[in-house]
Amino acid sequence: QVQLVESGGGSVQAGGSLRLSCQASGNTYSSKRMAWFRQAPGKEREGIAVIAVTGGTTFYADSVKGRFTISRDSAENTVYLQMNSLKPEDTAMYICAAATTYADSVFLLLAASTYYYWGQGTQVTVSS
Repeated sequence: QVQLVESGGGSVQAGGSLRLSCQASGNTYSSKRMAWFRQAPGKEREGIAVIAVTGGTTFYADSVKGRFTISRDSAENTVYLQMNSLKPEDTAMYICAAATTYADSVFLLLAASTYYYWGQGTQVTVSS
């Protein structure tokens, strides 16, 4: 079992920045990918950033590329999401997830169905 706890959400004005954290505990050695998803009311869950636990390779959704940065601190079992140039459309619940398998293709890197462990989420609200 892997437990994931997010923190760092809040309210910010457009153009501002936030840094989210995801603290992992339990059998963290089983994790191969760590990712951030987000879900706004009435919308589907969207995978936005993923990082390989070994090697640190990253991949981003087009909606956040160039504005968000995912990183990890292996010693602390923590994954971060630095969010810059925030827009009102970034408003959502941000959820951390861990996958115990490698993705067979780039199309699966941010597929929610390939992630087994999920956190409860942290709310991000961006006002105009």
